[in-house]
Amino acid sequence: SANMANQLATQAVSKPATGKHGNVLPLWGNEKTMNLNPMILTNVLSSPYFKVQLYELKTYHEVVDEIYFKVTHVEPWEKGSRKTAGQTGMCGGVRGVGTGGIVSTAFCLLYKLFTLKLTRKQLMGLITHTDSPYIRALGFMYIRYTQPPPDLLEWYDGFLDDDEELDVKAGGGCVMTVGEMLRSFLTKLEWFSTLFPRIPVPVQKSIDQQLKARPRIVVQKEAPEEAEPENTETGRPAERRRSRTPRRTPSPRRSPRRSRSRSHHHEKERHGPSFDRELERERDRQRKEREGRDRDRDRGDRDRDRRRSRSADRTQERRERRRSRSSRKTKRSSRSPSRDRRHKSGGEEKSRKRDRSHSRDKERERDGEQRSHKRSHSKERSHHQRESSADHSKHSERRRSRSPE
Repeated sequence: SANMANQLATQAVSKPATGKHGNVLPLWGNEKTMNLNPMILTNVLSSPYFKVQLYELKTYHEVVDEIYFKVTHVEPWEKGSRKTAGQTGMCGGVRGVGTGGIVSTAFCLLYKLFTLKLTRKQLMGLITHTDSPYIRALGFMYIRYTQPPPDLLEWYDGFLDDDEELDVKAGGGCVMTVGEMLRSFLTKLEWFSTLFPRIPVPVQKSIDQQLKARPRIVVQKEAPEEAEPENTETGRPAERRRSRTPRRTPSPRRSPRRSRSRSHHHEKERHGPSFDRELERERDRQRKEREGRDRDRDRGDRDRDRRRSRSADRTQERRERRRSRSSRKTKRSSRSPSRDRRHKSGGEEKSRKRDRSHSRDKERERDGEQRSHKRSHSKERSHHQRESSADHSKHSERRRSRSPE
């Protein structure tokens, strides 16, 4: 174990510095989001686990201890928290889009590592850690998200044939070795329901060519004990055969001294609610939301049925009204001709009466005018007669007065 630790330490020190020289790591892409999917990042930042419990962790070693105790898979979402059944296209759980859920502890701690701004030495300490394969997995994932694509193969080169196993799926059921996981990181863009940062096409072609030229080593667990005496008999040829195959780093084993019961860890759990309780609360909340949605759907269906029934009743009423109107029109049109004649004769009689009354009024006006004319004429005559009689009487008096003379 001491030789292995020395070998890992020399490997960490002798790692060639790419990008910025020295212990400072270069950051590729977005320096604020760590190139994470926006939905995952928003769920991480709004997670009570990240805001409350991880906020108390200030050092690199505390975060590593938290990874050791909490992480059981490296999927972005917790099991059963993301319902994508029946959804297709851009709404389904494909290619990093879809409905949110409870973000996993692994991705919360991955972003916590990003906030610490790891150095090259700290990152090498993660990927060569001996206590848990999930610590190493988060270190390799940190490299995939933050390091420049041309440097990825150089980072992963010594671990592509690593045979340490881990279950990467939430709830179990997808066991793979570290080497297989790294090959997936290099060749596939998808990782469960999210996406890694895209690798440029020329860099991806060179990575694919180098991986094809490099044969995979199939590790047999019972073979080394039987193969040792054969190798001792043919000393040098065995060494040549080993030199032809690519060198594989031995998988680090978990140290037996590390115990999962730590006092400071339990103190942290006393201060804040445990993640399991938060998971239960989140599931209850989502269950209530689903029930509320179902109720709303039922209400909507009932309202639709009522509207349809009302519309059907209204259409029936309108049809009945139209029928009644049409029947009335037909009744009016089907009246007897005698009635029409009567109506016509009654109208003619009325018009005749009107004409007669009008003519009578005209006659009366004419008679009144004639009478007034006669009266005025008779008055003029009587006046004239009076004047003539007066003149005659004057002449007669004059004659009488003249006669005695």
